[in-house]
Amino acid sequence: MKRIIIFAAILGTTFNNSFAQSEKKKVETKTVHVSGVCDDCKERIENAAYIPGVKRADWNKDKQQLTVSFKTDKVSLEQIEQSIANVGHDAGEIHATDSAYKKLPSCCAYKDQATTH
Repeated sequence: MKRIIIFAAILGTTFNNSFAQSEKKKVETKTVHVSGVCDDCKERIENAAYIPGVKRADWNKDKQQLTVSFKTDKVSLEQIEQSIANVGHDAGEIHATDSAYKKLPSCCAYKDQATTH
């Protein structure tokens, strides 16, 4: 009888651990277009992307792409994009407001520089 109880306890513990792990949300890595021009932009974009749930954010100036890894149970890609847009950079489908864009330093004015190149 003791063996059956021990076996049932072990089986129950194993089942609960497997179930708990399957319930955890996964970490996703996505790439999104983010407008910017310089190292100051890189720092601002990456800092804005690091909201709760974000594990990694790396913006590539040449490709104009942010690679971001985040916990899907904590944050969505849209929330990350909105955080970046709030500091003045267009991110994915979310565009920075004119007031946020105007707060960028002149070296980071990607809209203005796009028309002069």
